[in-house]
Amino acid sequence: MALSKIQPASMDLTANYAFTGTNSISSIEYAEKKLATVTASSSNILSFTTNIDSTYNIYQFRIINMHPSAYEELGFQGSTDGGSNYNTQITSTFFQDYNLEDNSGQGISYLTGYDQANGTNFQRLNYSTYTDNDSNLCGELFIFDPSSTTFVKHFTARTSEHINNAASDAYAAGYFNTTSAINAIQFKMESGTIDSGTIEMYGIN
Repeated sequence: MALSKIQPASMDLTANYAFTGTNSISSIEYAEKKLATVTASSSNILSFTTNIDSTYNIYQFRIINMHPSAYEELGFQGSTDGGSNYNTQITSTFFQDYNLEDNSGQGISYLTGYDQANGTNFQRLNYSTYTDNDSNLCGELFIFDPSSTTFVKHFTARTSEHINNAASDAYAAGYFNTTSAINAIQFKMESGTIDSGTIEMYGIN
């Protein structure tokens, strides 16, 4: 079979191969606005009872340097009545991994005692934060379209903490099993108080 050979002399490299169609690239806007900051000082609870409405599709809560008075977990719950009650049904899943400072132990596990199946408890966000002076908890929680009156309200969370000389990484996800709007969020430790720390709330579109 004969091979075809391209002759350079036959190629017109000066031709104008201009694109004559239309091209439209729409810009993607990511709007984020800080709506509130709550700072703990030996506080039993931290609540957000305003600014959670249909203005934003996503609400983000940033947990910064939470230090507890007792060896406990931080949890959250939602309210459908502006903060009068925090007992919305939650279905969730939870797993955690860790690595010790001296590299002597590592692990990852699904924690069935930290999830819920249409439960009304506060959803745990971390494994357990120690009370050592240098121990603390940081992380973020996202709640999606809390003002919807059609769908359940999904959430995802990830936290990082210093616990018993180890790095602990925890993941929680689930949904508020209600078609009523979630219009308030509350955080608290399983027991004891939050000695110090800050939670910031952002609206995202």
